[in-house]
Amino acid sequence: MKDQLKQLSTAVTNGLMTRREFVTRAAALGVTAAVANSMLANSAAADSHATPVAGGTFRMGVQGGESTNTQDPALWASDVPIAVGQLWGETLVEVTASGDLQGLVAESWEGSADAKTWRFTIRDGITFSTGAAVTAQDVLRTMERHSNEDSKSGALGIVKGIESMRTDGDNVFEVTLSVGNADLPYLMADYHLMIQPDGGFGAETAAIGTGAYVMDTFEPGVRASATRRSDYWGGDQSTIAHYDSVEVIVLNDATARTAALQSGQVDAINRVEPKIAKLLDRAPTLSVKNVSGRGHYVFIAHIDAAPFDNNELRLALKHAINREEMVEKILQGYGGIGNDMPINAAYPLFDETIPQRDYDIEKAKAHYAASGHDGSPIILRVADGAFPGAVDAAALFQQSAQAAGIPLEIKREPNDGYWSEVWNVQPFCASYWGGRPVQDQMYSTAYLSTADWNDTRWKRDDFDAMLLEARAELDEAKRKEIYSKMGRMLNEEGGLILPMFNDFIDAVSNEVHGFEGDPNGPMMNWYAFKTTWKA
Repeated sequence: MKDQLKQLSTAVTNGLMTRREFVTRAAALGVTAAVANSMLANSAAADSHATPVAGGTFRMGVQGGESTNTQDPALWASDVPIAVGQLWGETLVEVTASGDLQGLVAESWEGSADAKTWRFTIRDGITFSTGAAVTAQDVLRTMERHSNEDSKSGALGIVKGIESMRTDGDNVFEVTLSVGNADLPYLMADYHLMIQPDGGFGAETAAIGTGAYVMDTFEPGVRASATRRSDYWGGDQSTIAHYDSVEVIVLNDATARTAALQSGQVDAINRVEPKIAKLLDRAPTLSVKNVSGRGHYVFIAHIDAAPFDNNELRLALKHAINREEMVEKILQGYGGIGNDMPINAAYPLFDETIPQRDYDIEKAKAHYAASGHDGSPIILRVADGAFPGAVDAAALFQQSAQAAGIPLEIKREPNDGYWSEVWNVQPFCASYWGGRPVQDQMYSTAYLSTADWNDTRWKRDDFDAMLLEARAELDEAKRKEIYSKMGRMLNEEGGLILPMFNDFIDAVSNEVHGFEGDPNGPMMNWYAFKTTWKA
Protein backbone atom coordinates (compact mmCIF):
# COMPACT_ATOMS: atom_id res chain seq x y z
CA MET A 1 0.00 0.00 0.00
CA LYS A 2 2.76 2.42 0.89
CA ASP A 3 4.41 2.04 -2.49
CA GLN A 4 1.06 2.66 -4.19
CA LEU A 5 0.55 5.85 -2.18
CA LYS A 6 4.03 7.06 -3.08
CA GLN A 7 3.28 6.47 -6.77
CA LEU A 8 0.03 8.38 -6.45
CA SER A 9 1.65 11.33 -4.67
CA THR A 10 4.34 11.44 -7.37
CA ALA A 11 1.59 11.62 -9.95
CA VAL A 12 0.16 14.68 -8.14
CA THR A 13 3.61 16.29 -8.01
CA ASN A 14 4.08 15.74 -11.74
CA GLY A 15 0.67 17.18 -12.57
CA LEU A 16 -0.78 13.85 -13.72
CA MET A 17 -3.43 13.72 -10.98
CA THR A 18 -5.38 16.31 -9.00
CA ARG A 19 -5.29 16.50 -5.20
CA ARG A 20 -8.98 15.48 -5.10
CA GLU A 21 -8.27 12.42 -7.23
CA PHE A 22 -5.39 11.51 -4.93
CA VAL A 23 -7.58 11.71 -1.81
CA THR A 24 -10.24 9.58 -3.52
CA ARG A 25 -7.73 6.93 -4.61
CA ALA A 26 -6.11 6.96 -1.15
CA ALA A 27 -9.51 6.45 0.48
CA ALA A 28 -9.94 3.30 -1.61
CA LEU A 29 -6.76 2.03 0.03
CA GLY A 30 -8.14 2.72 3.50
CA VAL A 31 -6.39 6.05 4.11
CA THR A 32 -8.36 8.95 5.61
CA ALA A 33 -8.52 12.34 3.89
CA ALA A 34 -6.54 13.96 6.73
CA VAL A 35 -3.71 11.48 6.42
CA ALA A 36 -3.75 11.69 2.61
CA ASN A 37 -3.43 15.49 2.71
CA SER A 38 -0.66 15.21 5.29
CA MET A 39 1.18 12.82 2.99
CA LEU A 40 0.92 15.27 0.10
CA ALA A 41 2.28 18.02 2.34
CA ASN A 42 5.20 15.83 3.37
CA SER A 43 5.87 14.96 -0.26
CA ALA A 44 5.92 18.64 -1.20
CA ALA A 45 8.24 19.38 1.70
CA ALA A 46 10.57 16.63 0.54
CA ASP A 47 10.80 18.23 -2.88
CA SER A 48 11.46 21.67 -1.43
CA HIS A 49 14.07 20.40 1.04
CA ALA A 50 16.22 18.16 -1.12
CA THR A 51 19.18 20.09 0.31
CA PRO A 52 19.85 20.32 4.06
CA VAL A 53 17.90 22.80 6.16
CA ALA A 54 19.38 24.17 9.38
CA GLY A 55 17.42 24.41 12.61
CA GLY A 56 14.92 22.53 14.72
CA THR A 57 15.25 19.74 17.26
CA PHE A 58 15.94 16.09 16.47
CA ARG A 59 14.37 13.75 19.04
CA MET A 60 15.51 10.15 19.20
CA GLY A 61 13.52 7.52 21.12
CA VAL A 62 16.15 4.99 22.10
CA GLN A 63 16.04 1.54 23.66
CA GLY A 64 19.06 0.64 25.79
CA GLY A 65 19.13 3.14 28.65
CA GLU A 66 19.51 2.49 32.36
CA SER A 67 19.78 4.44 35.60
CA THR A 68 23.37 3.18 35.82
CA ASN A 69 24.44 4.88 32.56
CA THR A 70 27.46 7.17 32.69
CA GLN A 71 29.19 9.65 30.41
CA ASP A 72 32.55 7.96 30.92
CA PRO A 73 33.26 6.51 27.44
CA ALA A 74 35.28 3.67 28.95
CA LEU A 75 32.13 2.18 30.46
CA TRP A 76 29.64 2.50 27.61
CA ALA A 77 27.94 -0.83 26.96
CA SER A 78 24.46 -0.07 25.60
CA ASP A 79 22.78 2.12 22.99
CA VAL A 80 21.74 5.20 24.97
CA PRO A 81 25.18 6.16 26.35
CA ILE A 82 26.69 5.59 22.90
CA ALA A 83 24.02 7.78 21.28
CA VAL A 84 24.56 10.54 23.85
CA GLY A 85 28.34 10.26 23.63
CA GLN A 86 28.37 10.76 19.87
CA LEU A 87 26.80 14.19 20.42
CA TRP A 88 29.69 15.63 22.40
CA GLY A 89 32.62 13.35 21.56
CA GLU A 90 34.64 12.11 18.61
CA THR A 91 37.30 9.50 18.01
CA LEU A 92 40.40 9.86 15.86
CA VAL A 93 38.61 8.35 12.87
CA GLU A 94 35.23 6.94 11.92
CA VAL A 95 34.19 4.02 9.70
CA THR A 96 31.79 5.06 6.94
CA ALA A 97 28.79 3.07 5.75
CA SER A 98 30.87 1.84 2.81
CA GLY A 99 33.56 0.52 5.18
CA ASP A 100 36.11 3.23 4.46
CA LEU A 101 37.91 5.32 7.08
CA GLN A 102 37.27 9.02 7.47
CA GLY A 103 39.18 11.39 9.70
CA LEU A 104 37.62 13.10 12.72
CA VAL A 105 40.10 14.35 15.33
CA ALA A 106 42.88 13.04 13.06
CA GLU A 107 43.05 14.55 9.59
CA SER A 108 45.50 11.96 8.25
CA TRP A 109 47.43 8.83 9.26
CA GLU A 110 50.15 6.63 7.84
CA GLY A 111 51.80 3.37 8.80
CA SER A 112 55.25 1.92 8.42
CA ALA A 113 55.95 -0.83 5.87
CA ASP A 114 55.61 -3.52 8.57
CA ALA A 115 52.46 -1.88 10.00
CA LYS A 116 54.11 -1.65 13.43
CA THR A 117 54.34 2.13 13.67
CA TRP A 118 51.41 4.44 12.97
CA ARG A 119 51.42 8.24 12.98
CA PHE A 120 48.19 10.25 13.31
CA THR A 121 48.25 13.93 12.44
CA ILE A 122 45.80 15.90 14.57
CA ARG A 123 43.42 18.13 12.63
CA ASP A 124 44.57 21.72 12.49
CA GLY A 125 42.35 24.13 14.42
CA ILE A 126 40.17 21.51 16.11
CA THR A 127 38.99 22.45 19.61
CA PHE A 128 37.14 20.99 22.55
CA SER A 129 33.80 22.50 23.54
CA THR A 130 35.67 24.55 26.16
CA GLY A 131 37.51 26.33 23.35
CA ALA A 132 40.84 24.69 24.19
CA ALA A 133 42.88 23.38 21.26
CA VAL A 134 43.18 19.61 20.90
CA THR A 135 46.79 18.45 21.00
CA ALA A 136 48.58 15.16 20.46
CA GLN A 137 49.08 15.07 24.23
CA ASP A 138 45.30 14.84 24.74
CA VAL A 139 45.22 11.89 22.35
CA LEU A 140 48.15 10.23 24.11
CA ARG A 141 46.53 10.63 27.51
CA THR A 142 43.23 9.26 26.19
CA MET A 143 44.95 6.11 24.96
CA GLU A 144 46.85 5.81 28.25
CA ARG A 145 43.61 5.91 30.22
CA HIS A 146 41.94 3.23 28.14
CA SER A 147 45.00 0.97 28.27
CA ASN A 148 45.03 1.21 32.06
CA GLU A 149 43.65 -1.93 33.69
CA ASP A 150 41.98 0.21 36.38
CA SER A 151 39.85 2.01 33.80
CA LYS A 152 37.78 -1.11 33.04
CA SER A 153 37.52 0.22 29.51
CA GLY A 154 35.60 -1.67 26.86
CA ALA A 155 38.48 -0.77 24.54
CA LEU A 156 41.10 -2.45 26.72
CA GLY A 157 41.39 -5.46 24.43
CA ILE A 158 42.13 -3.42 21.31
CA VAL A 159 44.84 -1.25 22.89
CA LYS A 160 46.65 -4.19 24.49
CA GLY A 161 48.94 -4.60 21.51
CA ILE A 162 50.47 -1.14 21.92
CA GLU A 163 54.13 -1.34 22.86
CA SER A 164 54.74 2.38 23.20
CA MET A 165 53.14 5.74 22.44
CA ARG A 166 54.55 9.21 22.07
CA THR A 167 53.85 12.66 20.70
CA ASP A 168 55.87 14.41 18.04
CA GLY A 169 55.19 18.08 18.63
CA ASP A 170 51.65 19.30 19.28
CA ASN A 171 49.98 17.68 16.31
CA VAL A 172 51.38 14.16 15.81
CA PHE A 173 50.48 11.10 17.88
CA GLU A 174 52.60 8.01 17.23
CA VAL A 175 51.84 4.40 18.18
CA THR A 176 54.33 1.54 18.05
CA LEU A 177 52.89 -1.96 18.22
CA SER A 178 54.54 -5.10 19.51
CA VAL A 179 53.20 -6.83 16.39
CA GLY A 180 52.30 -5.11 13.13
CA ASN A 181 48.60 -4.50 12.49
CA ALA A 182 47.30 -3.26 9.15
CA ASP A 183 43.89 -2.66 10.76
CA LEU A 184 45.13 -0.41 13.57
CA PRO A 185 43.36 2.73 12.22
CA TYR A 186 40.05 0.86 12.29
CA LEU A 187 40.58 0.09 15.97
CA MET A 188 40.89 3.80 16.67
CA ALA A 189 37.26 4.22 15.56
CA ASP A 190 36.01 2.30 18.63
CA TYR A 191 33.39 4.47 20.34
CA HIS A 192 35.05 4.11 23.74
CA LEU A 193 38.09 6.03 22.50
CA MET A 194 36.51 9.49 22.55
CA ILE A 195 39.30 12.06 22.71
CA GLN A 196 39.01 14.02 25.97
CA PRO A 197 41.09 16.84 27.48
CA ASP A 198 44.07 15.22 29.21
CA GLY A 199 42.48 11.88 28.30
CA GLY A 200 39.64 12.40 30.76
CA PHE A 201 41.84 11.74 33.79
CA GLY A 202 39.99 13.12 36.80
CA ALA A 203 37.09 14.25 34.60
CA GLU A 204 35.92 11.04 32.97
CA THR A 205 32.23 12.01 32.97
CA ALA A 206 32.62 15.71 32.11
CA ALA A 207 31.27 15.16 28.56
CA ILE A 208 33.84 17.50 27.04
CA GLY A 209 34.96 16.58 23.55
CA THR A 210 35.21 17.76 19.97
CA GLY A 211 31.66 16.81 18.91
CA ALA A 212 29.11 19.10 17.32
CA TYR A 213 26.96 19.47 20.43
CA VAL A 214 27.34 20.50 24.08
CA MET A 215 25.39 18.67 26.76
CA ASP A 216 22.57 20.56 28.51
CA THR A 217 21.00 17.77 30.54
CA PHE A 218 21.81 14.16 31.32
CA GLU A 219 19.35 12.11 33.36
CA PRO A 220 20.54 8.48 33.33
CA GLY A 221 17.79 6.13 32.25
CA VAL A 222 15.47 9.03 31.37
CA ARG A 223 16.74 11.55 28.81
CA ALA A 224 19.56 13.78 27.62
CA SER A 225 19.65 16.98 25.61
CA ALA A 226 22.34 18.97 23.82
CA THR A 227 22.76 22.24 21.91
CA ARG A 228 24.81 22.72 18.76
CA ARG A 229 28.21 24.37 19.01
CA SER A 230 28.59 27.45 16.86
CA ASP A 231 32.33 26.79 16.62
CA TYR A 232 32.12 23.15 15.51
CA TRP A 233 35.19 22.34 13.41
CA GLY A 234 33.21 20.26 10.90
CA GLY A 235 31.38 23.20 9.37
CA ASP A 236 28.31 25.37 9.85
CA GLN A 237 24.71 24.15 10.11
CA SER A 238 24.17 24.37 6.39
CA THR A 239 26.79 21.68 5.78
CA ILE A 240 26.70 19.33 8.79
CA ALA A 241 24.99 18.80 12.17
CA HIS A 242 22.00 20.80 11.01
CA TYR A 243 19.83 20.74 14.13
CA ASP A 244 19.85 23.48 16.77
CA SER A 245 19.40 20.83 19.44
CA VAL A 246 19.12 17.09 19.91
CA GLU A 247 17.22 15.08 22.52
CA VAL A 248 17.77 11.44 23.42
CA ILE A 249 14.72 10.02 25.18
CA VAL A 250 14.99 6.61 26.85
CA LEU A 251 12.12 4.40 25.71
CA ASN A 252 12.99 0.83 26.63
CA ASP A 253 9.47 -0.48 26.11
CA ALA A 254 8.92 -1.36 22.45
CA THR A 255 5.24 -0.43 22.47
CA ALA A 256 5.90 2.95 24.07
CA ARG A 257 8.76 3.60 21.65
CA THR A 258 6.59 2.88 18.61
CA ALA A 259 3.68 4.92 19.96
CA ALA A 260 5.98 7.89 20.59
CA LEU A 261 7.04 7.89 16.93
CA GLN A 262 3.52 7.46 15.62
CA SER A 263 2.23 10.34 17.76
CA GLY A 264 5.10 12.65 16.81
CA GLN A 265 6.69 12.78 20.27
CA VAL A 266 9.97 11.61 18.72
CA ASP A 267 11.36 11.80 15.19
CA ALA A 268 13.15 8.44 15.04
CA ILE A 269 13.44 5.23 17.03
CA ASN A 270 15.87 2.33 17.11
CA ARG A 271 15.19 -1.36 17.58
CA VAL A 272 11.89 -1.64 15.79
CA GLU A 273 10.62 -5.08 16.62
CA PRO A 274 10.77 -7.28 13.53
CA LYS A 275 7.26 -8.60 14.18
CA ILE A 276 5.77 -5.14 13.62
CA ALA A 277 8.27 -3.68 11.13
CA LYS A 278 6.31 -4.45 7.96
CA LEU A 279 3.06 -3.23 9.49
CA LEU A 280 4.69 -0.04 10.78
CA ASP A 281 6.23 0.68 7.39
CA ARG A 282 2.74 0.96 5.91
CA ALA A 283 2.08 4.12 7.92
CA PRO A 284 2.11 7.04 5.46
CA THR A 285 3.86 9.45 7.84
CA LEU A 286 6.97 7.39 8.59
CA SER A 287 9.39 4.88 7.08
CA VAL A 288 11.12 1.78 8.41
CA LYS A 289 14.81 1.61 7.53
CA ASN A 290 16.66 -1.68 7.81
CA VAL A 291 20.17 -2.69 6.85
CA SER A 292 22.06 -5.95 7.30
CA GLY A 293 25.52 -5.97 8.75
CA ARG A 294 27.60 -7.51 11.52
CA GLY A 295 25.19 -7.19 14.45
CA HIS A 296 24.26 -10.42 16.22
CA TYR A 297 21.83 -11.62 18.90
CA VAL A 298 23.37 -14.23 21.17
CA PHE A 299 23.31 -16.40 24.26
CA ILE A 300 26.65 -16.33 26.05
CA ALA A 301 28.06 -18.86 28.50
CA HIS A 302 31.08 -18.42 30.77
CA ILE A 303 33.27 -21.38 29.85
CA ASP A 304 35.12 -21.14 33.17
CA ALA A 305 31.95 -21.66 35.25
CA ALA A 306 30.08 -24.92 35.83
CA PRO A 307 28.28 -26.45 34.06
CA PHE A 308 29.48 -24.48 31.01
CA ASP A 309 33.11 -25.46 31.58
CA ASN A 310 32.13 -28.74 29.91
CA ASN A 311 32.41 -28.46 26.11
CA GLU A 312 30.11 -31.44 25.59
CA LEU A 313 27.35 -29.48 27.31
CA ARG A 314 28.14 -26.41 25.24
CA LEU A 315 27.91 -28.46 22.05
CA ALA A 316 24.63 -29.95 23.24
CA LEU A 317 23.18 -26.44 23.65
CA LYS A 318 24.53 -25.35 20.25
CA HIS A 319 22.90 -28.28 18.48
CA ALA A 320 19.68 -27.79 20.48
CA ILE A 321 18.89 -24.33 19.11
CA ASN A 322 16.73 -24.01 16.01
CA ARG A 323 18.32 -21.12 14.11
CA GLU A 324 15.98 -21.13 11.13
CA GLU A 325 12.96 -20.98 13.44
CA MET A 326 14.42 -18.01 15.32
CA VAL A 327 15.21 -16.05 12.17
CA GLU A 328 11.67 -16.71 10.93
CA LYS A 329 9.76 -16.07 14.16
CA ILE A 330 11.95 -13.55 15.99
CA LEU A 331 13.52 -11.62 13.12
CA GLN A 332 10.62 -12.08 10.68
CA GLY A 333 13.25 -12.34 7.95
CA TYR A 334 15.14 -9.19 9.03
CA GLY A 335 18.43 -11.03 9.38
CA GLY A 336 20.13 -14.38 8.80
CA ILE A 337 21.24 -17.48 10.66
CA GLY A 338 24.41 -17.52 12.75
CA ASN A 339 27.01 -20.19 13.29
CA ASP A 340 28.34 -19.82 16.84
CA MET A 341 31.11 -17.43 15.81
CA PRO A 342 30.84 -13.61 15.66
CA ILE A 343 31.89 -13.32 12.00
CA ASN A 344 29.66 -13.45 8.93
CA ALA A 345 29.94 -12.61 5.24
CA ALA A 346 29.81 -8.87 6.01
CA TYR A 347 33.44 -9.11 7.18
CA PRO A 348 36.46 -8.96 4.91
CA LEU A 349 38.27 -12.33 4.75
CA PHE A 350 35.26 -14.34 5.91
CA ASP A 351 35.61 -18.07 5.24
CA GLU A 352 32.38 -19.34 3.71
CA THR A 353 33.58 -22.98 3.86
CA ILE A 354 33.15 -23.31 7.63
CA PRO A 355 30.31 -25.85 8.02
CA GLN A 356 26.98 -24.44 9.16
CA ARG A 357 25.74 -25.97 12.43
CA ASP A 358 22.14 -27.15 12.23
CA TYR A 359 19.43 -27.98 14.73
CA ASP A 360 20.03 -31.67 15.39
CA ILE A 361 18.14 -33.29 18.26
CA GLU A 362 20.09 -36.56 18.08
CA LYS A 363 23.46 -34.80 18.23
CA ALA A 364 22.20 -32.59 21.06
CA LYS A 365 21.09 -35.68 22.98
CA ALA A 366 24.42 -37.41 22.38
CA HIS A 367 26.52 -34.45 23.52
CA TYR A 368 24.27 -33.93 26.54
CA ALA A 369 24.65 -37.56 27.57
CA ALA A 370 28.43 -37.32 27.07
CA SER A 371 28.55 -34.22 29.28
CA GLY A 372 27.44 -36.21 32.31
CA HIS A 373 25.24 -33.32 33.42
CA ASP A 374 23.16 -34.17 36.49
CA GLY A 375 19.86 -33.02 35.03
CA SER A 376 19.48 -29.95 37.22
CA PRO A 377 18.01 -26.79 35.62
CA ILE A 378 20.37 -24.83 33.38
CA ILE A 379 19.54 -21.19 34.12
CA LEU A 380 19.41 -18.78 31.18
CA ARG A 381 18.93 -15.15 32.21
CA VAL A 382 17.15 -12.82 29.82
CA ALA A 383 15.43 -9.43 29.69
CA ASP A 384 13.30 -7.65 27.12
CA GLY A 385 16.14 -5.19 26.57
CA ALA A 386 18.77 -7.83 25.86
CA PHE A 387 17.70 -7.67 22.20
CA PRO A 388 14.34 -7.28 20.41
CA GLY A 389 12.36 -10.46 20.99
CA ALA A 390 14.92 -11.81 23.48
CA VAL A 391 12.32 -13.29 25.86
CA ASP A 392 10.49 -15.01 23.00
CA ALA A 393 13.80 -16.25 21.57
CA ALA A 394 14.71 -17.73 24.96
CA ALA A 395 11.33 -19.48 25.06
CA LEU A 396 11.96 -21.01 21.62
CA PHE A 397 15.41 -22.11 22.80
CA GLN A 398 13.85 -23.71 25.87
CA GLN A 399 11.35 -25.61 23.73
CA SER A 400 13.89 -26.92 21.22
CA ALA A 401 16.29 -27.88 24.04
CA GLN A 402 13.50 -29.69 25.86
CA ALA A 403 12.97 -31.84 22.77
CA ALA A 404 16.55 -33.02 23.25
CA GLY A 405 16.05 -33.65 26.98
CA ILE A 406 18.06 -30.58 28.06
CA PRO A 407 16.51 -28.87 31.14
CA LEU A 408 16.82 -25.21 30.17
CA GLU A 409 15.15 -22.83 32.62
CA ILE A 410 14.47 -19.16 31.79
CA LYS A 411 14.92 -16.50 34.46
CA ARG A 412 13.51 -13.14 33.39
CA GLU A 413 15.50 -10.17 34.66
CA PRO A 414 14.51 -6.47 34.83
CA ASN A 415 15.80 -4.21 32.07
CA ASP A 416 17.21 -1.67 34.49
CA GLY A 417 20.61 -2.87 35.61
CA TYR A 418 20.75 -5.74 33.11
CA TRP A 419 23.98 -4.53 31.50
CA SER A 420 25.69 -3.95 34.84
CA GLU A 421 24.29 -6.78 36.97
CA VAL A 422 23.64 -9.62 34.51
CA TRP A 423 25.66 -9.28 31.29
CA ASN A 424 29.33 -10.12 31.79
CA VAL A 425 28.49 -11.08 35.39
CA GLN A 426 26.10 -14.05 35.33
CA PRO A 427 27.36 -17.27 33.67
CA PHE A 428 24.58 -17.68 31.04
CA CYS A 429 22.51 -14.87 29.58
CA ALA A 430 21.12 -13.24 26.44
CA SER A 431 23.06 -10.42 24.84
CA TYR A 432 23.77 -8.62 21.58
CA TRP A 433 26.76 -7.26 19.73
CA GLY A 434 26.75 -4.60 17.07
CA GLY A 435 29.79 -6.16 15.44
CA ARG A 436 32.97 -4.36 14.42
CA PRO A 437 34.31 -3.25 11.01
CA VAL A 438 37.10 -5.86 10.87
CA GLN A 439 37.72 -9.28 12.40
CA ASP A 440 40.72 -8.13 14.40
CA GLN A 441 38.63 -5.57 16.26
CA MET A 442 35.79 -8.00 16.98
CA TYR A 443 38.16 -10.64 18.29
CA SER A 444 40.29 -8.12 20.20
CA THR A 445 37.26 -6.62 21.92
CA ALA A 446 35.54 -9.82 23.03
CA TYR A 447 37.78 -12.88 22.62
CA LEU A 448 41.33 -11.85 23.45
CA SER A 449 42.22 -13.32 26.85
CA THR A 450 42.92 -9.91 28.34
CA ALA A 451 39.86 -8.14 26.91
CA ASP A 452 37.65 -6.59 29.59
CA TRP A 453 34.58 -7.43 27.50
CA ASN A 454 35.49 -11.11 27.11
CA ASP A 455 31.92 -12.06 28.02
CA THR A 456 32.32 -15.81 27.39
CA ARG A 457 35.60 -16.00 29.37
CA TRP A 458 37.33 -17.36 26.27
CA LYS A 459 40.99 -17.41 27.29
CA ARG A 460 43.21 -19.45 25.02
CA ASP A 461 46.91 -18.81 24.50
CA ASP A 462 46.81 -20.43 21.05
CA PHE A 463 43.90 -18.21 19.99
CA ASP A 464 45.71 -15.10 21.23
CA ALA A 465 48.82 -16.16 19.31
CA MET A 466 46.82 -16.58 16.09
CA LEU A 467 45.24 -13.16 16.57
CA LEU A 468 48.69 -11.57 16.83
CA GLU A 469 49.90 -13.63 13.87
CA ALA A 470 46.97 -12.46 11.73
CA ARG A 471 47.66 -8.84 12.62
CA ALA A 472 51.23 -9.10 11.39
CA GLU A 473 50.38 -11.03 8.23
CA LEU A 474 50.09 -8.68 5.27
CA ASP A 475 49.33 -11.48 2.77
CA GLU A 476 45.51 -11.55 2.64
CA ALA A 477 45.25 -15.23 1.66
CA LYS A 478 47.38 -16.29 4.62
CA ARG A 479 45.53 -13.91 6.90
CA LYS A 480 42.20 -15.37 5.82
CA GLU A 481 43.49 -18.86 6.62
CA ILE A 482 44.41 -17.80 10.14
CA TYR A 483 41.03 -16.15 10.71
CA SER A 484 39.38 -19.33 9.46
CA LYS A 485 41.17 -21.40 12.10
CA MET A 486 40.11 -18.93 14.76
CA GLY A 487 36.49 -19.03 13.63
CA ARG A 488 36.42 -22.82 13.61
CA MET A 489 37.92 -22.90 17.08
CA LEU A 490 35.23 -20.62 18.49
CA ASN A 491 32.53 -22.52 16.63
CA GLU A 492 33.60 -25.86 18.07
CA GLU A 493 34.78 -24.92 21.55
CA GLY A 494 33.59 -21.42 22.46
CA GLY A 495 30.89 -20.28 24.86
CA LEU A 496 29.09 -18.24 22.21
CA ILE A 497 25.72 -19.55 21.01
CA LEU A 498 24.90 -17.34 18.05
CA PRO A 499 21.62 -18.24 16.38
CA MET A 500 21.15 -15.11 14.26
CA PHE A 501 22.68 -12.01 12.72
CA ASN A 502 20.19 -9.18 12.93
CA ASP A 503 19.37 -6.31 10.64
CA PHE A 504 19.45 -2.88 12.25
CA ILE A 505 15.82 -1.73 12.05
CA ASP A 506 15.03 1.93 12.67
CA ALA A 507 11.87 3.91 11.99
CA VAL A 508 11.93 7.56 11.02
CA SER A 509 9.36 10.31 10.55
CA ASN A 510 8.94 11.51 6.99
CA GLU A 511 9.81 14.99 8.29
CA VAL A 512 13.39 13.74 8.63
CA HIS A 513 15.44 13.80 5.44
CA GLY A 514 18.79 12.29 4.52
CA PHE A 515 18.44 9.14 6.64
CA GLU A 516 20.27 6.11 5.21
CA GLY A 517 20.96 2.75 6.83
CA ASP A 518 24.48 2.05 8.05
CA PRO A 519 25.76 -1.54 8.52
CA ASN A 520 28.01 -0.32 11.35
CA GLY A 521 25.13 0.32 13.71
CA PRO A 522 21.60 1.61 14.32
CA MET A 523 20.55 5.20 13.67
CA MET A 524 23.24 5.59 10.98
CA ASN A 525 25.76 4.25 13.49
CA TRP A 526 24.42 6.95 15.85
CA TYR A 527 25.35 9.74 13.43
CA ALA A 528 21.77 10.42 12.29
CA PHE A 529 21.76 13.63 14.30
CA LYS A 530 24.77 14.79 12.29
CA THR A 531 23.73 14.13 8.71
CA THR A 532 19.92 14.36 8.62
CA TRP A 533 17.67 17.41 8.70
CA LYS A 534 13.99 18.17 9.12
CA ALA A 535 11.63 19.76 6.61
